[in-house]
Amino acid sequence: MNLKIAVLPGDGIGPEISVQGVEVMKSTARKFGHNIEFEEALVGAAAIDAVGDPFPEKTFEVCRNSDAVFFSAVGDTRFDNNPAAKVRPEQGLLAMRKKLGLFANIRPVETFEALIHLSPLRREIVDGADFVCIRELTGGMYFGKKEEGDECAYDTNLYTRAEVERILRVAYDYARRRRHHLTVVDKANVLASSRLWRRVAKRMADEYPDVTTDFMYVDNAAMRMIQDPKFFDVMVTENTFGDILTDEGSVISGSMGLLPSASTGESTPVFEPVHGSWPQAKGLDIANPLAQILSAAMLFEYFGLKEEGSLIRKAVAASLEANVRTGDIQVEGEKAYSTSEVGAWISSYIDNYEA
Repeated sequence: MNLKIAVLPGDGIGPEISVQGVEVMKSTARKFGHNIEFEEALVGAAAIDAVGDPFPEKTFEVCRNSDAVFFSAVGDTRFDNNPAAKVRPEQGLLAMRKKLGLFANIRPVETFEALIHLSPLRREIVDGADFVCIRELTGGMYFGKKEEGDECAYDTNLYTRAEVERILRVAYDYARRRRHHLTVVDKANVLASSRLWRRVAKRMADEYPDVTTDFMYVDNAAMRMIQDPKFFDVMVTENTFGDILTDEGSVISGSMGLLPSASTGESTPVFEPVHGSWPQAKGLDIANPLAQILSAAMLFEYFGLKEEGSLIRKAVAASLEANVRTGDIQVEGEKAYSTSEVGAWISSYIDNYEA
């Protein structure tokens, strides 16, 4: 297969983990005889510094003309500590989602046997947890009409039936490929927008009789994820709720540095780790690259290349079993490997793998 990949390293640790993911993709492509062309582009604070725009038109063109985007992270303390800043790195991420029509964010939550001891939950609760959070990405309060003043401020949580239907279809499709269980998360006892979600979901449930559909208020879902994460198979929700719940889900595995994600929709899909840019670690070669590398596995699987994705996952699991880990997830008393050492080990595993 021939693929063109736009690479957006972004800010902070982004460039360091990005290069490891790209090298893993190159190793995988060599192993399976694929041809991948990579083109790098600016986003976030790096783009603001260069051209004054967190998502320049040139970057948009690179993304739009590619088969997929391999994104890392945006964010810089210079902007975090300046509430008066009119342009921020995070605006580049929102602009990318909006311009590419990326309305569905898919975040798998799974545990790794070698790392269950790092989870804040007891082993008997978390062992075997494996579910997918699907977050609507381009509607709701993040994009609705807003007003901000010294005495009054508001954000409008606007959704249309069409927006709800298209994200629910993504969720039902995932449920059909997994364990046929979908949980629709809302706040229908309080919010009008949530009642629209529930009405639409109840109508659509009849189209998917092979999927068990249940409904859960967002506060209950937040508790259930901690009390019984194995209850969930596929969870779908609106933008703001999804932002919060997916971050909650990301710590179940023991580290945000372990979980990848995909954003799909009308145009080029984007694959990225769920964590941020960790600007304090920039240039130190200590960041965990596994979420970025597992995002590469999701990228291959998106194009139907399941063996390729599976091999990347095997390589990551093997690195954990061999204790080739960065300091954040390393066993006490063992050597903490650098970002580049972990990436090189995984690439070498793929290069030398024999089925």
